[in-house]
Amino acid sequence: MRKTLALFLVLILVLSLSGLASAVEITVWCWDPLFNIYAMEEAAKIYSRINPDVKINIVETPWDDVQTKLTTAVMAGQLNTLPDILLMQDNALQKNVINYPGVFYDLTDSGIDFSQFADFKVNHTVVDGRNYGVPFDNGTTITALRVDILEQAGYTVEDFTDITWSRFIEIGKDVLAKTGYPLLSAVSESPDHIMLCLQSAGSWMFDENGNVNIANNEVLKETVEIYVELVKSGVLVQVPDWEQYIGTINRGTVAGTINGCWIIGTIVAQEEQAGKWRITNIPRLDRAPNATNYSNQGGSSWMVLAHSPNKDIAVDFLKHTFAGSVELYETILPSSGALATYLPAGDSDVYNEPHPFFGGQAIYADITEYAAKVPKIKYGVYNYEARDAIAMAISQVLAGRDIDSALREAEETVKFLMGP
Repeated sequence: MRKTLALFLVLILVLSLSGLASAVEITVWCWDPLFNIYAMEEAAKIYSRINPDVKINIVETPWDDVQTKLTTAVMAGQLNTLPDILLMQDNALQKNVINYPGVFYDLTDSGIDFSQFADFKVNHTVVDGRNYGVPFDNGTTITALRVDILEQAGYTVEDFTDITWSRFIEIGKDVLAKTGYPLLSAVSESPDHIMLCLQSAGSWMFDENGNVNIANNEVLKETVEIYVELVKSGVLVQVPDWEQYIGTINRGTVAGTINGCWIIGTIVAQEEQAGKWRITNIPRLDRAPNATNYSNQGGSSWMVLAHSPNKDIAVDFLKHTFAGSVELYETILPSSGALATYLPAGDSDVYNEPHPFFGGQAIYADITEYAAKVPKIKYGVYNYEARDAIAMAISQVLAGRDIDSALREAEETVKFLMGP
């Protein structure tokens, strides 16, 4: 009897150890508990129904730490210190893939259908024709406006739909004169406005071959001219930092904002402004040959590390969640505002529901439609350096320097930083 019991206990132990051995843990680095981490937690719940033997271990890691730890691990040859999956800011993705060849897993033939995502977003994840990231959040730009203020000046949000920047400034001057409200605010000499205008016309600070495209970039010159006119006309008011920019929206000292759609989280935080806001697309450039009313500001994508012993499972996890589950995007949208660039989600009833804060407008369906029309660009390896150079050029032009010489100096600066 004792022998039989002992054998039974041994059998239970063996089966338990066998179960533990079959369990797989996927470690993920990402940031923001209310946004990215929340989305990953919900994705883990969905995948647990598909493969219950997989545990998703989420490690909160601020973006700056992700980049620093990645660089340190590669330089030290300690790739085993990296996770299976990490979240990468789109404007740094191509740079990291190019600088650290072989570190990120090629997802091109993974079975993930990249045609189901907005083209502009997929383009940020492609290097040499190969896919290295699963697109996540949507940074599609919107014009968000206080309709109560516009009405005082005799305008509606429809007057701002599908218009040019020259018309936007014309209306903005009239609204300012009649109500005292600037339409927009921005952090002083920030290049963000320039960047979203550039992308709206399918242009950037580098050409398709990665060469600097600043000094002779007519689209860039037009965007700088627009920004200068916005500031000097008073249609846009500059503030010293991000906190004060958010304050202009929260306190209602401006009549609107143009930014990535993630700014909606800031807008809806002011409950007393409910019903007073609407959104539409952004103005287009007047002269640029490929001008559109659509652009993008910010965003990130999920990447799998090539060293991971569980990379096939990590890919399968992403394939069935962020690249294949409308349910996931329906779940995370109401709580986090994490709007997808996964196009099938746009057909969901959740995405088409009227938003009471925006007067019943189905804003998420509209933004998903905008996302499908955003022009594709390539950020390139020296994107951050070029942004800084443009920011300096803006400051100089506002101080009185001519645009051509400021942009020539900016190009020379970037070329110097790129080296021979």
